[in-house]
Amino acid sequence: QINLPVIRQYVDYLVSEQNVKNVFVNGTTGEGLSLSIQERKQLAEEWVHQGKDKLDHVIVHVGALSLPESQELARHAAAIGASAIAAIAPFFFKPTKKDELIAFLEKVASEAPAVPFYYYHIPPLTGVKIRVEELLDGIREQIPTFQGVKFSDTDLLDLAQCINKNEREQFEFLYGVDEQLLSALAVGADGAVGSTYNYLGQKTALMLQAFAKPDLVLARKYQFLTGEFLSFVIKLGFGVAQTKAIMSFVSGIPMGPPRLPLVDASQEFIIKAKAKLDSIVWPDGD
Repeated sequence: QINLPVIRQYVDYLVSEQNVKNVFVNGTTGEGLSLSIQERKQLAEEWVHQGKDKLDHVIVHVGALSLPESQELARHAAAIGASAIAAIAPFFFKPTKKDELIAFLEKVASEAPAVPFYYYHIPPLTGVKIRVEELLDGIREQIPTFQGVKFSDTDLLDLAQCINKNEREQFEFLYGVDEQLLSALAVGADGAVGSTYNYLGQKTALMLQAFAKPDLVLARKYQFLTGEFLSFVIKLGFGVAQTKAIMSFVSGIPMGPPRLPLVDASQEFIIKAKAKLDSIVWPDGD
């Protein structure tokens, strides 16, 4: 079951300990698609409420397999004051052409006409491989609230082409593959949404600062160490359940078990992941 009271503690932890002031609610790590519509609404409300005066942006993911449900979630997010909404492509009956996907997204975005809209591109999970570069061509004419993309794919050529062709539109590209964030920044990504920022947000913020200077040698050190940790846990078997276990032991906040069909991380995984994280010596000496 969802644990609403812990969100206040979670918000304070993200802001004070991880230097994270923006959240993406009901996405992949939050198991949004395993929750009921009512649960998703409750979570969105609690994040917006607890984030007031503490968080800069609360983006609510409203994507669903059912168009009416996605529209209902979009209306709800607008009503509670979400900063923006986002939606993945439907992934059972999949759109195969750009026009089909845009038609679906437009029907969702139009239910929240005053709220910025992001397309959440995550082909490894949806199986929808329509290139974002193709999708963005003329998209503002069909979706006036279109703000940008949460780009969770390793295809940096597609991302680079998006950024190169859409500078005038001032779309935002938030990158979602944490171990490749520095590469995405190099081609012009504006920010990032990812699970590791729950427990490595502060280190990533230092990487962003180094990149902005630019001190690429230092930025690479942070990226390589994040990659070293992720490479280690991926070999052990790494997913949302394991992410929650890491978040729990790093933050001290009980993140709870995942919902079936996912199963809890093993004690062996937790011991090995904790030892690996503790062994990493970061450039700031921590």
